[in-house]
Amino acid sequence: MDSKINKLNERIALAHLGGGQKRIDKQHAKKKLTARERIAYLLDEGSFEETGLLVTHRTTDFGMEKEIYYGDGVVTGYGTIHGRLVYVYAQDFTVFGGALSETHAEKICKIMDMALKVGVPIIGLNDSGGARIQEGVRSLGGYADIFYRNVQASGVVPQISAIMGPCAGGAVYSPAMTDFTIMVEQTSYMFVTGPNVVKTVTNEEVSSEALGGAHTHASKSGVAHKTAANDVACLEAIKTLLSYLPQNNRETAKTLDITLNDEVRDTLSDIIPDNPNKPYDMHSVISGIIDTDSFYEIHKDYAENIIVGFARLGGRSIGIIANQPMFLAGVLDVNSSKKAARFTRFCDCFNIPLLVLVDVPGFLPGTDQEWQGIIVHGAKLLYALSEATVPRVTVITRKAYGGAYDVMNSKHIGADMNFAWPTAEIAVMGAKGASEIIFKKEIAEAKDPAKKLAEKEKEYSEKFANPYSAASRGFIDEVILPKDTRRKLIKAFAMLENKEVNIPKRKHGNIPL
Repeated sequence: MDSKINKLNERIALAHLGGGQKRIDKQHAKKKLTARERIAYLLDEGSFEETGLLVTHRTTDFGMEKEIYYGDGVVTGYGTIHGRLVYVYAQDFTVFGGALSETHAEKICKIMDMALKVGVPIIGLNDSGGARIQEGVRSLGGYADIFYRNVQASGVVPQISAIMGPCAGGAVYSPAMTDFTIMVEQTSYMFVTGPNVVKTVTNEEVSSEALGGAHTHASKSGVAHKTAANDVACLEAIKTLLSYLPQNNRETAKTLDITLNDEVRDTLSDIIPDNPNKPYDMHSVISGIIDTDSFYEIHKDYAENIIVGFARLGGRSIGIIANQPMFLAGVLDVNSSKKAARFTRFCDCFNIPLLVLVDVPGFLPGTDQEWQGIIVHGAKLLYALSEATVPRVTVITRKAYGGAYDVMNSKHIGADMNFAWPTAEIAVMGAKGASEIIFKKEIAEAKDPAKKLAEKEKEYSEKFANPYSAASRGFIDEVILPKDTRRKLIKAFAMLENKEVNIPKRKHGNIPL
């Protein structure tokens, strides 16, 4: 018996070494943790149970039968994060550069299948050179098997991807189909074709970092939802993000035990400037409403004219969508519409109530936006909010003009409770533009057209640039004082806790993609 136990222990020790100490040292020299170190840091101490430890590849071509590593380049299993069960896989760059083989893919697919059966989140720590070319189509088939499971898991259990090294070619599509992607700065990149192929095809000179680094995907493409300075910061970000999410689509996120009170936050009354064209930071409004220091922003550096993220309100997890007047006056454009629509659909999948804060002058005009398809992209946000069945509450802080008023969770598209501050302006357009159209003839015939325009602008503002016309028609449930916002929202979401919506029977809708 002792000899058999020793044989097992030898194999376990070899598996834990991955590609060997020299390659582990190289990983550390790049300021990267190994796959096992990442899992050990991510999960609660002692909670990890590994599966597939002794799996090896089956390839005999190109001398591969002489290079056998237990685990075959990926560590898989389950454990807990703050006591919550999760399934996790971490690609091991010390083994064939983390390249995906047939058996490597099978290990990932097994834990994805188990996560769906059990109903728990799936976390993927990606660090791979791509498909293992010695296996040809078998490795490509392995990727497709993973992609298929990403789709089956979508909207059923949360899926989180961390990019902690290279992720190129077909490998990028699995993270792209998960719910959130976090990239490590300077050590990770994602692209379909690398710099060498780009140069060959387009003659462009570009580095891996500029083409597909963390900053590029966080600010330009929107592929990355967050970036982290290093591996440890990335793993901490995953832990924090997970704390706002439920285990699956049949549950709700855990409510924190906090002492509730009717806290009055008078600072909210001082945020909106007297000049309607002067910007202010919507983050200040968010901070004045939510539980202290609970905002976790998503896509912070992408489409900055809209803010999305998670927060807690009275201990409950909520999703927040808010126009940001500090950037492009808070207008809706192609990127902000996509950003908010994607976030809306995630929250709706996982029973996370939505708070929408509105200060929007309309959609961004111009040929560039029209040619990029602002119509269809704006429709994505309209569709996503109209489709959402979770509790939905709106607060209009200032401008709500034109079609953007409709899109930003108006009563007309199914919002449950709609509040407005006294500073709200709900109209087809701004007073100046509206006056120039409505009173065009009077202004043109006046002795002093500028004076006449100013008079008519004031007249229009007094009649329409306020929340009272909308409130008189029931489109606004209540005009509230800014200082009462937190209390009103806590009560509204508590009231909506058991909301049920009967939707038409269908396979699925056809969102304008």
